Amino acid sequence: MSIVLNGLPAAAGIAKGRAHVLHWAVPTVPHHTVSPDQVDEELRRFDDARRTVKARLQEMKQGTVERIGSYESQIFDPQLAMLDDPEVVDRVHQYIRENHLPAARAFEWRVLELETLWTRTNNPMVLDRVNDLVDLQIRVLHVLLDLPDPWDISLGGEPVVIVAQNLTPSLTVQFDPEIVRGLATDLGTRTSHWAILARSLNIPAVVGLGDVMGQVSEGQEIIVDGRIGRVVLDPDDQDLTVFHEREEQIRCWEEETALIAGLDAETMDGEPVTLRANLDLPSEAHAAKARGAQGIGLMRTEFLIVGRSSLPGEEEQYEAYRSVAKEFPSGTVIVRTFDLGGDKFPMFLDMPREENPFLGWRAIRVCLDQPDFFHTQLRAILRATAHGDIRILLPMVNDVDEVLQVRAMISQIEVDLQKEGVPYNPGTKIGVLIETPAAALDAVELSRHSDFFSIGTNDLVQYTLAVDRTNSRLAKLYNPFHPSVIRLLHQVSRVGRAAGVEVSVCGEMAAHPLGAFLMLGLNIHALSVAWPALPEIKKAIREFRIEDARKAAGQALAAPTSQDAIWCLLEGIGESTDLAAFAGRWNLSLPQ
Repeated sequence: MSIVLNGLPAAAGIAKGRAHVLHWAVPTVPHHTVSPDQVDEELRRFDDARRTVKARLQEMKQGTVERIGSYESQIFDPQLAMLDDPEVVDRVHQYIRENHLPAARAFEWRVLELETLWTRTNNPMVLDRVNDLVDLQIRVLHVLLDLPDPWDISLGGEPVVIVAQNLTPSLTVQFDPEIVRGLATDLGTRTSHWAILARSLNIPAVVGLGDVMGQVSEGQEIIVDGRIGRVVLDPDDQDLTVFHEREEQIRCWEEETALIAGLDAETMDGEPVTLRANLDLPSEAHAAKARGAQGIGLMRTEFLIVGRSSLPGEEEQYEAYRSVAKEFPSGTVIVRTFDLGGDKFPMFLDMPREENPFLGWRAIRVCLDQPDFFHTQLRAILRATAHGDIRILLPMVNDVDEVLQVRAMISQIEVDLQKEGVPYNPGTKIGVLIETPAAALDAVELSRHSDFFSIGTNDLVQYTLAVDRTNSRLAKLYNPFHPSVIRLLHQVSRVGRAAGVEVSVCGEMAAHPLGAFLMLGLNIHALSVAWPALPEIKKAIREFRIEDARKAAGQALAAPTSQDAIWCLLEGIGESTDLAAFAGRWNLSLPQ
């Protein structure tokens, strides 16, 4: 009998293979001391081990540049910095000299101190930083203890699905997508460094499964569906049938990508839809364009700072934004300012420990409290406007005053750029990311000071329903079709139309056929989705009729329950196309 585990989607796609259980753990270090005359030798051994590991990481970083891109390769910078950090090196030297500890034991001591310090003084979700530290600890200790390289993974030629408690960037970058077909982990988030790499490598991944390690055995057959966040162990005949159907659908869509990319994004009855892409990294812009994106609806900028020990300079940021604008010379590129806090934060900011980090110091709150670091980003974005229609999107806005503060900063930067003779495009559009009920309910006031709205449905749903979207135990309660969510969407759309402000949706709801159908029915005709989903969501949109969508949305607005709302939308889709076939293609469950 098959076992179904639900987690969180981290990298889209579906895969099947034999499970390869990856146990990466800190080796046991012998507890002993060395004699005084051995101290110099232990110091030398530690420094040699650092150089060995550093050379290996630099080699992997260069390989990542060649295989994926330069921005992705920066995920190795924190570990490289740690190897030369006086806080690490000097203290290990001290323990060897003063306590006569062998190099391995001294290094272990220091790592345990840092791990305790970081998890005590920083945000409890500083998992990536600790993960990098543990990865480095394992590497150095294996060299010092003369153990085989734990990351030298020999997988043979048979397709496998990697199962682990968690992964690291230096592990993930070694995976060959032809052999490693999928990833399933107990821990991790969509924004984990390694998950970003998995998406760049097109390896489907599901995270936050809780205890997949405790339920899977080496060689067990496993299916990973990275689109919906599901893992199936020992799939039965029905599971395998669904898998093969889904795999065939994806293969057909991939073959049709070039054709679909060239088609207009419009409904069956000719209603145009603006279809843009969400980007995690600048290097994804080319792939988004090849899949038919009309622009970028959400360029996340956290890749520039998360996991780094220092703030990136203005020039580096400018080049990143400019590179995306060059891919879309006639399209819009919406750059979201740093959305820090919650589960994303840089090493160079002292993020406070918070009981509820997603309700704490994050996004626009951080930026306004750190004007120097925010000023650098705004200046880089404004410079990049000289190369295209680049717009600025402010995350987590609740209050008009937050928009006014940013506009004042931008006005001053524009004055400075004019004085310096630096090219930029005056009148850059400033938008608000609607992510909270407060922003949705205050949309009338916000529209008076905003050039556009973008609805971030991921956060809007979690804040409206008080359901943590990263908690797999609450997955069944995280329902984007809850009547309250639909009514908030309608409120924002209605206000935007009345004010002449473009309203788009950049959350994952836009990449779901029911979600896209609902948005069109609510007169939201600009959608932004993860770039791999562009062809399939365009294909779905071309099967809709706008009048059916409007009628169904009106009924969903009056629905008393989520299930009633979903049924209204499904019936509406059934007016346009064969509902059974459509539901089968999208793995939708039809109400009985």
